[in-house]
Amino acid sequence: MRRLTARGRQEAHRVSSPLELLFDLCFVVAVSQAGAQLVHAVSAGHAGTGVLNYAMVFFAIWWAWMNFSWFASAYDNDDVLYRVVTLVQIAGVLVLAAGVSRAFEQHDYMTVWLGYVIMRLAMATQWLRAARTAEGAERRAALRYAGGVLLCQVGWAGLVVLPQPARPWVFLVMAIAEMCVPLFAERRYETSWHPHHIAERYGLFTIIVLGETIASATVAVKSAVDEHSALGELLPIAAGGLLIVFSAWWIYFVVPIHGHLRSSGRAFLWGYGHYLIFSSAAAIGAGLEVAVEETVGSAHISTAAASAAVTLPTALYLLTVWALHARHFKVGIAQQLVLPVTALLVLCCTFLGGRSVLAAGLVCAAAVATGVTLTARMVRRERAASAETPAG
Repeated sequence: MRRLTARGRQEAHRVSSPLELLFDLCFVVAVSQAGAQLVHAVSAGHAGTGVLNYAMVFFAIWWAWMNFSWFASAYDNDDVLYRVVTLVQIAGVLVLAAGVSRAFEQHDYMTVWLGYVIMRLAMATQWLRAARTAEGAERRAALRYAGGVLLCQVGWAGLVVLPQPARPWVFLVMAIAEMCVPLFAERRYETSWHPHHIAERYGLFTIIVLGETIASATVAVKSAVDEHSALGELLPIAAGGLLIVFSAWWIYFVVPIHGHLRSSGRAFLWGYGHYLIFSSAAAIGAGLEVAVEETVGSAHISTAAASAAVTLPTALYLLTVWALHARHFKVGIAQQLVLPVTALLVLCCTFLGGRSVLAAGLVCAAAVATGVTLTARMVRRERAASAETPAG
C-alpha cells in the first residue's frame, strides 16, 4: 500500500479518474432529490420555505463534493485504501440523498446528518492519512483540515437536536465555519491542488448538473403529454428550456479557466462561488418542471410565479458565471455588459405570460450569438493590426 503523499501542481496530463467520475455520478442522485423537493414546494405555493430548504441541503451536497475534489486533486494516489475510503464517502452521500425528502417535508435532518457523518469521517480519515506521511507545515495543514472537519460535524448536530426555528441560524453559522476551515488550514501551507484538474472537475460537475436539468425537464414534459395531451402548450417551455441549458453550457465553457487559478486565494473564491453556479443550474431544471405543472394546471401558483421559477435561477447563473469566469477574459465595455444585460432581460421575461420560458431561452441564445460576434470582431482587428505592424 503506497504512502499518501502530495502530487505535483505542475504534473502533466492531470485528468479526472474513473473513481472521481463515479463520485460525481452518485452526488447527482442527491442533487436530483433536492431538485424534486424544490419542485413540490414551489408548485404548492411554498416557495420561500422550499428555497431555504433547498439552499441548506444543496450546501451540504456541494460542500462534501468540494472537500473531496480539492483533497483528491492534491493527494489522490489511487491505492486500495484510498479507493475504499472514497467508496465509503459515496455511500454517505447516498444516505444523505435518502433523507432529503424528510428534510423538506418534515424538517427532519437526522438521515441527512447521518449521511454527512459517514462522508466527513471518511474525509477526516483521508486527511489523517496524509498527515501521517507529511512533515512540517504540510503536516500541520493536514491535521487542521482533519480537526476542522470533525469539529464542524459536531456543530451540524444542531440541525438535529435544536428546535426548528433555530435551524436556519445553525446552518448559517456552520456554513461560515466550514468555509473558514480551508482558509485556516492553508494559512501557512498551500496544498498542491492542480489548477487544470480542479477546473476540469468543476466543469464536469457543471455538465452533470445541466444534464440533470435536461432530464428533469424531459420527464416533466413527457408526463404532462401522457396525462394531459398538452403538447402544443408545452413546446414553448421545452424549446425555451433547451435553449437556456445549451446557452448555459456555452457560456461556462467559452474559455478555459485553469490559467486564472494561480493562487489559493483566487482559487478559493472561484471554488466557493460555484455554490451559486451549481445550485442555480440545478434549480433551472426544477423551475422548468414547475412551469410545466403550472401550464397543465397541476401547480397552485400564478403564471408569473412559475415563470420566475425559471428566470430567477437563470439570471443568477448568468451573473455568477460572469463574475467568476467571463469578466476575466472580456475586453471592452461591450463584451463585459453582455451577460449582466442578458440577466436583466431574462428577469424581464418573467412578465411575458405563457411565453416567458421561450423568451428567456431566446434571450440567452442571443447573448451567445452576441458574444461570439464580438469576439470574432476583436480577433479580426488584432490580426489586422498585427499584419500592419512592420516585422523586426
